[in-house]
Amino acid sequence: MLTLPGTMRPFSNAAKMRRLPPHFLAAYNGRTSRRFIPMLITLDVGNTNVTLGIFDADKLLATWRIATDVERLPDEYSVIILSLLQHESIAAGSVDEAVMACVVPDLEPVFDAICMRCFGIKPLHVTAGVRTGLRILYDSPRDVGADRVADAVAAIKLYGPPLIVVDFGTATVFDAINAEGDYVGGAIAPGLGIASEALFRRAAKLQRVELHRPETAIGRNTVGAIQSGILFGYVGLVEGIVARIKVELGGAAAVIGTGGWADIIARETEVIEKVDTQLTLTGLRLIHEMNKA
Repeated sequence: MLTLPGTMRPFSNAAKMRRLPPHFLAAYNGRTSRRFIPMLITLDVGNTNVTLGIFDADKLLATWRIATDVERLPDEYSVIILSLLQHESIAAGSVDEAVMACVVPDLEPVFDAICMRCFGIKPLHVTAGVRTGLRILYDSPRDVGADRVADAVAAIKLYGPPLIVVDFGTATVFDAINAEGDYVGGAIAPGLGIASEALFRRAAKLQRVELHRPETAIGRNTVGAIQSGILFGYVGLVEGIVARIKVELGGAAAVIGTGGWADIIARETEVIEKVDTQLTLTGLRLIHEMNKA
């Protein structure tokens, strides 16, 4: 049984399954194979990092992050990925399937070529028309990024709706899922990294600092003041937006944090009840299972 910190609400498997929307259960349970589950590579191609995971059935064997670089050639990415696999003693030939969420259009053909070169397979792209079990009530559903869809699919399956997913990546993205399991929209703010970089570039006298927690909110020097403003400022941003979304969802929703900055923010607020840094990769695995049965 899982308890979400801060709420002390139990999440048993039976209760969780009862809360899943019928259309989600139909898409997942009715279309997944019990006879053969391949070893799968999941690729989350973001603006800052490419996150990769290797799944054997539902077990995540290994995960890595490499810097996104649109100038890097497929051969260069391939060498990096194959060396990472080798370091974990995973043979490239044992990877049977691939699934990809890509928010950098120029890199889609690059990673198609990488998957063919390294594994001899073409990845499933999470795009419009791919079965996800998720009803998207956005004005234009095609505008919802593949990573946001994967986050929502995994969060519904693991934690049950209603939900708010906060993804701390290049952007800080809030995704709202109502009690019926429908994706209803969200909010997008600059991420901690790009906000900090903008501050350092535009303010000549402010030096770069590492984003550690300052001892006090009142900075006694420039480094402490910058750390306080960025870290505690983003805590306030998260708490404020989550509060507004909860009201619009009807007052109750579990809040799940993911992405590279999730841990540092979650330590400073009780609003984020659970940190799941593998949420996107898990969602990609679930979507692959729905489509490859």
